[in-house]
Amino acid sequence: MTLLARAALCAALLMSWSGAALAQALPSWNDGPAKTAIETFVKKVSDPASPDFVRPEERIAVFDNDGTLWVEQPMYTQLAFALERVKALAPQHPEWRQNPVLKAAIDGDMKTLAAAGEKGIIELVMVTHAGSTPADFHKIVASWLDEARHPRFKRKYTELVYQPMLELLAYLRDNGFTTYIVSGGGIEFMRPWADKVYGVPPAQVVGSSIKTRFDMVDGKPTLVREPSMNFIDDGPGKPVGINQHIGQRPIAAFGNSDGDLQMLQWTTAGEGPRFGLIVHHTDAEREYAYDRQSSVGRLDKALDLAAGQGWTVVDMKKDWKTIFAPAK
Repeated sequence: MTLLARAALCAALLMSWSGAALAQALPSWNDGPAKTAIETFVKKVSDPASPDFVRPEERIAVFDNDGTLWVEQPMYTQLAFALERVKALAPQHPEWRQNPVLKAAIDGDMKTLAAAGEKGIIELVMVTHAGSTPADFHKIVASWLDEARHPRFKRKYTELVYQPMLELLAYLRDNGFTTYIVSGGGIEFMRPWADKVYGVPPAQVVGSSIKTRFDMVDGKPTLVREPSMNFIDDGPGKPVGINQHIGQRPIAAFGNSDGDLQMLQWTTAGEGPRFGLIVHHTDAEREYAYDRQSSVGRLDKALDLAAGQGWTVVDMKKDWKTIFAPAK
């Protein structure tokens, strides 16, 4: 074989291997505009020969959690945790029944609890999440997630993560991105399992938090979680949380609701190549179908703005071959 023929064969094999690798990168995604948009963006920012090349240290991607990476219907997973926790702790706190919100939670009166709105939910979270050290709370969350099952799918919540999004996280990291979770959920509710489930270590989790104080307990330095809100990492709070925890503007943002609107706006308003993506829940058979009228994960304004902002909208029913990984 001549030198020229060998070179041609090597080039053909390289192109074949590159094409196969690309095809395997997002195997749960159907071919279409959404998948193409992702691959095009990643290629142009990670190819050193591209005029849109972005240095690896600037390749930051932020992901909402609830409804973007795992199931959020019929209620946020952390709310399900809080409801079970309040019932477990209620015998130790008979005074809670004097509080209409806590009484409703203990009795399973979801109508009254829903009427209490965000203020009532925060109150419920405060009493069920405080009073322990971060390490103890970590164990409580991990234990609950190991036992709890989703009411419809009868599977662990950590099994109800979206397989296409897991592939996307891995694909971005394989191409030099650092991936962060930026969620309205509790930062210490997510940290116990985010690394194992998503490959996102605790330091790369940004979320809402309650106040924590330093104390000496029996001569040992201790952190104690208090029943008071410290920061709400949702809506306009997300860009603030990104600035505080990450310290630089991401180049890609992924969300599914109006709670992610400001994060998408902040990310894609920066200079240079930018990417925004919205997961639109359209599959009632395999998961859920909801958007504008939903009280959980409402998607209204962000959906209206998506086309004008150049954001990619993923139609779960059309764009995803599968929703969850098969049960083990």
